[in-house]
Amino acid sequence: ELKEIVFIIQSQSNSFHSKRAEDLKRDILKQAADLGKELPTVLLIHQMDGHEGAWTILPLMRDFSVTYGRNSSWIFFCEEDTRIQVVKLLETLGRFDRSKEWFLGKALYDEESTIIHHYAFAENPTVFTFPDFAAGWALSIPLVNKLAKKLKSEPLKSDFTIDLKHEIALYIWQKGEGPHLTPVPEFCTDDVNSYKADHCATTFSNFLPLCGEPVKKEDVFVAVKTCRKFHGDRIPVVKQTWEREAALIEYYSDYADISIPTIDLGIPNTDRGHCGKTFAILERFLNHSSPRTPWLVIVDDDTLISIFRLRRLLSCYDPNEPVFLGERYGYGLGTGGYSYITGGGGMVFSRIAVQKLLASKCRCYSMDAPDDMVLGMCFSGLGIPVTHSPLFHQVREL
Repeated sequence: ELKEIVFIIQSQSNSFHSKRAEDLKRDILKQAADLGKELPTVLLIHQMDGHEGAWTILPLMRDFSVTYGRNSSWIFFCEEDTRIQVVKLLETLGRFDRSKEWFLGKALYDEESTIIHHYAFAENPTVFTFPDFAAGWALSIPLVNKLAKKLKSEPLKSDFTIDLKHEIALYIWQKGEGPHLTPVPEFCTDDVNSYKADHCATTFSNFLPLCGEPVKKEDVFVAVKTCRKFHGDRIPVVKQTWEREAALIEYYSDYADISIPTIDLGIPNTDRGHCGKTFAILERFLNHSSPRTPWLVIVDDDTLISIFRLRRLLSCYDPNEPVFLGERYGYGLGTGGYSYITGGGGMVFSRIAVQKLLASKCRCYSMDAPDDMVLGMCFSGLGIPVTHSPLFHQVREL
């Protein structure tokens, strides 16, 4: 029965994302009503219990078990841009014995071992599969109850959350004691209009959203972090590729080189963590750029970026909201930690986010502290959530 499925939308509190999640919730409930079925439960993850780490899902298992462990059969997870054919989903889940432990999804695997998965299964990484969240994935209630029990006796210990879908699959697998992911061909990421989508219970249509005219070139200020030793090899790559797309761009270094030109912020270079330099850039953006420039982007000198695509993406966000956007990682979320935007993939700030941050007096605990993590800690303390986009990448996408 449809009422035995609990839908969890992996939503975010930023207004653009929460609206998309609400639209999906309405669509699921409308399909259910049109079928004349008792309505299922549809939950938005960003509204659940104010837990900073709710997006990592595993900390919620005990709640799921207590609340839905007796009267439900499946927890079905999806992203805000997943499209669901409710009838087809019911048929698909109906093929599996709900009294057994099932972990269902569209299977992905690594063709070669990768740093973001801590080089897991280095001998043959293809043997381990993990779910493509965009296609939706499901856990049977017996498996949810088992995970909740395990989490009660053994709290999550992992310091970092880097690639959630892989880490969840590893946790469920339990070194071979738990289930592997069962591939479900009806969980798809084909476009809803594709001929391939006929057999699909789920589809996924959104790559790069467009919410109006792309923001103007002059509305995006780009700050490139560099240092003297990379002036000769990294900066020429930026200049030959994406620099020409940027109307406002400055290079910040430990050495003023007029041929580039670079700006020396008076912060000595550090081998690791560039907190001092990043906070100096934030101060400069507030005090020296045009007060009408609503967006700041901070990138490393080896980050490749499409300014055109970024301008298109930013048309979806309200610059009057405090926005801190990029690829989200987590630190210590099982024990009250925080989320942060990983710096190598680029960090985007609305001006008001920078204003709130600098007004808070939250600062680096040392000049070489990891800037992205300190920023995450500061924004968490301010109650400003980071906003994740799958269009930013710390590591090259494979």
